[in-house]
Amino acid sequence: MKKGKIYLIPTTLGGLDELDKVLPDYNTKIVHQLDEFIVEQLRTARRFLSKINHPLPIDQLKFHELNKHTHSNEISEYLNAVIQGKSIGLLSEAGTPCVADPGAAIVQMAHEKGIEVVPLVGPNSIILALMASGFNGQHFTFHGYLPVDKQALQKKIRDIESTSRSLKQTQIFIETPYRNNQLLAKLIEVCRPDTKVCIATNLTMESEYIKTRNVREWKKETVDLHKKPTVFLLYF
Repeated sequence: MKKGKIYLIPTTLGGLDELDKVLPDYNTKIVHQLDEFIVEQLRTARRFLSKINHPLPIDQLKFHELNKHTHSNEISEYLNAVIQGKSIGLLSEAGTPCVADPGAAIVQMAHEKGIEVVPLVGPNSIILALMASGFNGQHFTFHGYLPVDKQALQKKIRDIESTSRSLKQTQIFIETPYRNNQLLAKLIEVCRPDTKVCIATNLTMESEYIKTRNVREWKKETVDLHKKPTVFLLYF
């Protein structure tokens, strides 16, 4: 029996009003052909599928949740339909699946089982921020979240600043939105005056804000990042 495919389906980075701006029509055509999805949060997945006018009633679609509460034994069953010849979708909570987003375990499992993986085009905040930063786009590292502990955070910032300086490498990281302001304050406190920091906030939305300044200049700026999805980039 020929196996189905697993489609990696991006969604918007903010609200659902940017669909036409960031997602190609081809994605919608593919998603309309699917009736089974692996999702991070059921509620947002249902909202997205309703927004793109999925031809089937939402209650007739099948969903598997994949997040920190999902047991590993459950995940192994999520690809059963694909093995039997049915294509399904892995739907991101925001942006592209598997990049700063759950789903890699499913994709790895798909490769192990000989299932074709099809990534669809869509917005990724990390890449968009890197593109707009003016920093080295050929040599970069994404750290995910930095430590919460103040001493550990200070050490990590100094480490990545040193790495950026020695390797000419862009350092990229994110923070829980309600701690963005604290992280920016710590960057300004710890980093050298000439170290450059780019802040990329609310990407693809009307309120998008992208600015690159050195630390000396950031000390003179007032910016409120509280509860706003933000990508931070550092380059020496």
